[in-house]
Amino acid sequence: MAAAAGAGRALAAVAVVLVAAASLLRRSEAIGVNWGTQLSHPLPASTVVRLLQDNGFDKVKLFDAEDSILSALKGSGIQVMVGIPNDMLADLAAGGKAADDWVAKNVSGHVRDGVDIRYVAVGNEPFLETFNGTYLNTTFPAMQSIHAALSKAGLADKVKVTVPLNADVYQSPTAKPSDGDFRGDIHGLMLTIVQFLSSTGAPFVANVYPFISLYSDPNFPLDYAFFQGSSAPVVDGGVTYTNTFDANHDTLVAALRRNGFGNVSVVVGEVGWPTDGDASANPDYARRFNQGFVSHIAGGQGTPLRPGVPVDAYLFSLIDEDRKSIQPGNFERHWGIFNYDGTPKYPLSLAGGGGGNGGGGSSATLKAARGVRYLEKRWCVLKPGADLGDQKVGDSVSYACGLADCTALGYKTSCGGVDAKGNVSYAFNSYYQTMDQDDRACDFRGLATATSVDPSAGTCRFIVEIDVGAAAPAGGGSARGGVAGRVASSVLAALLLMSMLL
Repeated sequence: MAAAAGAGRALAAVAVVLVAAASLLRRSEAIGVNWGTQLSHPLPASTVVRLLQDNGFDKVKLFDAEDSILSALKGSGIQVMVGIPNDMLADLAAGGKAADDWVAKNVSGHVRDGVDIRYVAVGNEPFLETFNGTYLNTTFPAMQSIHAALSKAGLADKVKVTVPLNADVYQSPTAKPSDGDFRGDIHGLMLTIVQFLSSTGAPFVANVYPFISLYSDPNFPLDYAFFQGSSAPVVDGGVTYTNTFDANHDTLVAALRRNGFGNVSVVVGEVGWPTDGDASANPDYARRFNQGFVSHIAGGQGTPLRPGVPVDAYLFSLIDEDRKSIQPGNFERHWGIFNYDGTPKYPLSLAGGGGGNGGGGSSATLKAARGVRYLEKRWCVLKPGADLGDQKVGDSVSYACGLADCTALGYKTSCGGVDAKGNVSYAFNSYYQTMDQDDRACDFRGLATATSVDPSAGTCRFIVEIDVGAAAPAGGGSARGGVAGRVASSVLAALLLMSMLL
């Protein structure tokens, strides 16, 4: 009996070890995702956490420390990278109590409550050339302050400090990855930061966007953005790069090696493909890229300069955000693998079972958010007899698109095939839904009417908003989605009107 009991305990111990090992293996191969919150009607945090769990996400990256979101992640088993916005860097860099207070409020308490915070991301792409050096003098001191505060709190061994950087901080003068180095104007600063990362055991977080390469350069070879081989590969010594992700990743690896920091780990903080707002932003390309990427990294084979080292990455992004600034392009509001309401946009196997060719395969695909509540099935459209030449139509569209999202309208977008009246109706409905279907939001000086007949056509989807109570103030969200976003939306509306009347 005793022997049997001993054997049973031994078997149970082995089982525990195997389960733990399987869990670690699953974590090492799991992919993370960015959870942005610049929406007029965000899903409840608890709904999103369940969405993450249902789809097997073990890691999430946040752009701010929102208490409701961190609280919802309590006990979820999801590892968290929590962000600090760029507009807080100056205060944190000044030292004093600011960093201690931030850590106490946004890290220490939540860690005690069971939130698995692993990283603090200080700033977000602060060295973008378009920022004109605004954050060059505050980013590293802010990182030091947060690290010191974490040390005081006894958390520095568990919670690492890093900074997500755009891929423009490194480059290769020959376009060969092996010649990679850090950008000349910030070279010294980059080495200071990398030294800090190396000494504290934190990763270098880089945001990699093959879509932006395609969007910015009309001559960029389309097949090089994906993972099925390329007609224009980059030959670098004995290595042939057939996709831009591996080449970009290894340009960073080469830059680290060149400067004596080949030991620093790399985390891909953002990688993805948008589904609307540009001719190259569509669900087919997004599925092709994201499935190709997930399948590419699933086996843990690494990249040519780091073979056998699994790629640690966070997809960008989880859900579309209708309050993001569209200054970079109309596609900015369409990076989500899920729609605004948590429904999947296209088949995607996060286990990599879709195959490197980007096909959907037969593996498990995305699961929709559960328990989502919608407003009434009503839409706002242009009255049938309205005259498109009426100045009131133009003014109304400008007003609607200035306060709501019209980025699905335009050349080769999801609503690019609808006629002029359809364009106006889409703008009216977007505003109507943003305003929680308030009757006053479907008037437009007598031009509009509400209907219970869905006006969606083809790929052009007229949404019904989710029910979250009172809508957020128009133009709300972070600074990235504020005045600049409204101005850009108004410009978009003006361009739409010009195209309708031609």
